[in-house]
Amino acid sequence: MTFAWGYFYLMLMVYTNSIYLYTMKMLSLKLDEEIFSETEKITLKLKKPRNRYINEALDLYNKYNERMLLKKQLHKESRLVSSENSKVLKEFEKIRERNEEI
Repeated sequence: MTFAWGYFYLMLMVYTNSIYLYTMKMLSLKLDEEIFSETEKITLKLKKPRNRYINEALDLYNKYNERMLLKKQLHKESRLVSSENSKVLKEFEKIRERNEEI
């Protein structure tokens, strides 16, 4: 059930004996004509409301960008520690060589 509440929408969803409350923000969105037309065609074929389709698309895009930001951060941190890793590896090799001599 959806109730209008100022600029927010209160959605009540009942799921396995639990009640979840969601608020939704209203937003004015300007789309390129080509993107809008393609979106309309797809939402009609999927029989899905435009709003739901756009919400799902943004959710997917946010997850993608979070992964790309994490990847970038991991590469950066990896470069920062790579020289130290080489030093530690050389130390382990020296220890192993000494143990083999014994």
